[in-house]
Amino acid sequence: MRHANPGDLKELEGLLGELRGVKGIVEKKSGIFYRKSKAFLHFHEHDGSLFADLRLKGTEFDRYPVKTRSDQARLLTLVRSIEFPSETIASRATRK
Repeated sequence: MRHANPGDLKELEGLLGELRGVKGIVEKKSGIFYRKSKAFLHFHEHDGSLFADLRLKGTEFDRYPVKTRSDQARLLTLVRSIEFPSETIASRATRK
């Protein structure tokens, strides 16, 4: 398993574009995203397939396939749910 190279990341242009628009994460290097000061998301290639390593909690990363558009949509939904957890949205609505 190796980190994704520029050729690999080219296959993920649509996903990367969407991730760049997510508030709260910053792409410090191509395909490597940080949340606050910690690595949050990066990509790997293994046996012809692409994977995302996503830090949900603590220090460990969880691996997600991103080969297909549906894989990518699942990852993007997960990242967006971390950005705006439902508890935060509900608590904002009750404050109005």
